[in-house]
Amino acid sequence: MVSKRIVLTFPHKLVDQPIVYKLVKEFDLVFNILQAKITPREEGLMVLELQGKKESYADGVKYLTGLGVKIQPLSQDVTRNDDRCTHCGACIAVCPTGALYVDKGTMKVIFDFEKCIACELCVKACPPRAMVVKF
Repeated sequence: MVSKRIVLTFPHKLVDQPIVYKLVKEFDLVFNILQAKITPREEGLMVLELQGKKESYADGVKYLTGLGVKIQPLSQDVTRNDDRCTHCGACIAVCPTGALYVDKGTMKVIFDFEKCIACELCVKACPPRAMVVKF
């Protein structure tokens, strides 16, 4: 079983197509939409968690890329600039998934990108602007 969080970028010609439906119906994948920004006649962006059998996942990704959908791991898009982070903890209070937390031994803020859903709340809460989302 595979479970990955990915960012899909759709060209404008595919925005009105039932792409996620086909991932479920034809490739037996389970999805959870974490974020979506889709506007008709413009580029669309969707952050998904996809789960399924390894072969089905690979076939689903092949289907998407064949359509012209760009796919990248979510972990490439949400980052923390460690040089800017002051470990103030302001981001911890707004993080709904616990992706940001304090290491009690060092009292430093830790960022676990595997738990991140790219909600962008930490970006707004971070005084030194150490959290960055690049969609």
